[in-house]
Amino acid sequence: MTLEEFINNLQHNPQQISFEHTMKLIDELYIFKPVSFRNGNIENAIGENSGSCKLLAFAKLNKLSKLQTLQCFGDYYRIDVLGSPEGDNHQNIRNFMQTAWEGIAFTEEPLTAR
Repeated sequence: MTLEEFINNLQHNPQQISFEHTMKLIDELYIFKPVSFRNGNIENAIGENSGSCKLLAFAKLNKLSKLQTLQCFGDYYRIDVLGSPEGDNHQNIRNFMQTAWEGIAFTEEPLTAR
């Protein structure tokens, strides 16, 4: 799937986007370097929550909206988080829901285009 196809799917059929599809596309298009990052009040150390790091860096690079970014998490967002609004799992998703892009800061750029 190309980036354009992915974004088109994200806009028109977001329920078809899975976390695995997102990770596959990122791995095809970018070289990932684990970095530490902040997401709201969560400080993620280097190598900690690398999937969230990759996904958030990808979404930021491609100027995805808050909702588009959340949809990239697939069922982790749609089922696990939305299905359990008072839960405490998937804190990076829950924090992003609250702080969006204002809460995200990387110590350095985690993705480099291939």
